[in-house]
Amino acid sequence: MSSRPSYVWAAALLSGASALSFFDRQALSVLAPTVTAELGMTNADYGRAVSAFTLAYCVMFAVGGRLIDRVGTRTGLGLSVAFWSLASALHATTRSDAQLAFFRLLLGVGEGACFPAVARGVVESFPERQRALAMGIATTGASAIGAVLAPPVIAWLALAAGWRAAFLATGLLGALWTLGWFAGYRAPAICGSLGSSGMPGPWAWRRLLRLRSVWGLVLTRFLLDPVFYIYMFWIPQYLHQERGASLSEIGALAWIPFLTLGMSSCVGGAVSDWLVRRGRPLVEARKLVMGAAAFLTPVSILALWAPNSLLAVLLLGVLLLAHGFWMTNYMALTADLFPAATVATVVGLAGMAGGLAGFAANLGTGYLVDAMGFAPVFIACGLLYPVGYGVIVLSVRRRA
Repeated sequence: MSSRPSYVWAAALLSGASALSFFDRQALSVLAPTVTAELGMTNADYGRAVSAFTLAYCVMFAVGGRLIDRVGTRTGLGLSVAFWSLASALHATTRSDAQLAFFRLLLGVGEGACFPAVARGVVESFPERQRALAMGIATTGASAIGAVLAPPVIAWLALAAGWRAAFLATGLLGALWTLGWFAGYRAPAICGSLGSSGMPGPWAWRRLLRLRSVWGLVLTRFLLDPVFYIYMFWIPQYLHQERGASLSEIGALAWIPFLTLGMSSCVGGAVSDWLVRRGRPLVEARKLVMGAAAFLTPVSILALWAPNSLLAVLLLGVLLLAHGFWMTNYMALTADLFPAATVATVVGLAGMAGGLAGFAANLGTGYLVDAMGFAPVFIACGLLYPVGYGVIVLSVRRRA
């Protein structure tokens, strides 16, 4: 077994990949008012570009998850980050809405394997009683750090050197991470060397698709991933169009909801791990925290009537606060339900379903906002989590 510093280094690198994925995809949403104005794009054009990312992302979530379970975390995640970093840098060459959509598609291809790989890396590295907190830090929490940093950093880069330079910087960060990853990552494999001779491989698709718990996890992501995609890609547009915010004001405000996400991701993991240590069964502990989170999300709808931009952003942040509790325990629940060699496959399958729904939602959001504004979008977002929790309660009852 590796020494404790190996686990710390593994956790840091996995968290770094998660943070980079959100930083890179968030760059366009921060720059959307500037880029769409320069390229002469409508909200519908922007929605198509965003949807190109989510379509590729959702397909590669399933394909990438299966590949990660075949080739291992080190090779799979390293190649994934290298590819998407190149795609992110290519955004700097954009001259039309069609080119922007194509580069977003490439970004989605690269990022699709990220979270299946990170989830598997956590399972390789941490025991069950610590896994929810580790999952929260390495996936949702670290992702939130990337999303928190993106608005002020990207806005500052764009104001100082232009929006094209901002995209080049995201590619450079990814290249540096890739070098560190291949130089320093060796899976601690607390659950055993998953790719070694004699260890079981991932479960067959036929076996997985017979399980009600798999369908419940997939349906929940289908319902709720569109909410997160909308918050990630449309809050800057909302602030600009509905609240009159400038690029600098977007940089000052758009990170706040994601800070609440990062904080709640870590706390939510710690709470359910504490419940497990107090004797609660794993599945019950995860579901308790998810239920509390689900019924907090409708508060976010009040943002529509907030008297100023800051209060609106804080109220929208309530949903992402709840999402942090929810998603950390959703990921931990998935890791609890299935053996380590199958986790990336299940995460990928569910993520594909969520991505397909996110693709449709982002495509439709552009047209809906042009026609009716943001009110119906945020109302739907605030009401979907209780529905998702009902699906979890009915479908996930015990370990596979």
